[in-house]
Amino acid sequence: MTTPTIAPGTTRLGWIGTGVMGASMAGHLLKAGFTLTAFSRTKSKAEGLISQGAKWAATPKAVAENSDVIFSIVGFPQDVREVMLGPDGALAGSKSGNILVDMTTSDPSLAVEIAEQAKNKGVHSVDAPVSGGDVGAKNAALSIMIGGDKDIVEALTPCWQAMGKTIVYQGPAGSGQHTKMVNQILIASNMIGVCEALLYGYKAGLDLPTVLQSVGSGAAGSWSLTNLGPRIMNNNFDPGFFVEHFIKDMGIALAEAKQMNLALPGLALSHQLYLALQAQGHGRDGTHALQLALAKLANVDWKKR
Repeated sequence: MTTPTIAPGTTRLGWIGTGVMGASMAGHLLKAGFTLTAFSRTKSKAEGLISQGAKWAATPKAVAENSDVIFSIVGFPQDVREVMLGPDGALAGSKSGNILVDMTTSDPSLAVEIAEQAKNKGVHSVDAPVSGGDVGAKNAALSIMIGGDKDIVEALTPCWQAMGKTIVYQGPAGSGQHTKMVNQILIASNMIGVCEALLYGYKAGLDLPTVLQSVGSGAAGSWSLTNLGPRIMNNNFDPGFFVEHFIKDMGIALAEAKQMNLALPGLALSHQLYLALQAQGHGRDGTHALQLALAKLANVDWKKR
């Protein structure tokens, strides 16, 4: 398969999934000068893109029929399978030479399966999950972890540059997803530390913004502490990334670890705490809502502190 030239004004892009992150990411591609055809299960979530000039398609298949490169960022692996490999999916509407790019955090094995089925049809496939949440998506500052054919990945550079700041090729199909699992494992235990530290500071009678000023720039600092710590203090648990999606990611990582005979007790603990948080009704809150589950364990009404 030949490597296409991808450029604004000539390459037609498709976009599947216009949620918390997807709408912003697609918007950056429009601003970069690409034409774009969009699909979302809820059309109202795509209205912002349509007002910016995107065209609407009724199915992922229709998106592909009107596009050269088709991006997707949806919720769960089963959603990826449906929008990519289903009878009305993007592969069904693709022609030889098209490129499928899944940016959902999903199963590495599914990324390999998509790549294999795409290749049988003369279609390229790339897995490119991202990190950075809603803030990174809005600011075009995402970290993009990419698996697939290196020549195709490099050809997509104008698209990556419109959406992200850290763009790293990781290897063949599935490598981007494995790298995202590393990312999620790091976040999982770190979030426990962020929430427990703020809970400790509160119980000790400290002024939490002042505490953050002291510890945020030192060895204890992290992206989660700097960006989500203030939200926790302000009782703003709106999602930059849904709890239920993070539970999904941790489940994928634990399953992959099991296949490798690898014990990850820190990740397992975080997974259990997030399951408790979801059971308490916070599955559609942001991942930093873990503070509420930990506060409940300590019999602290965090929102009324």
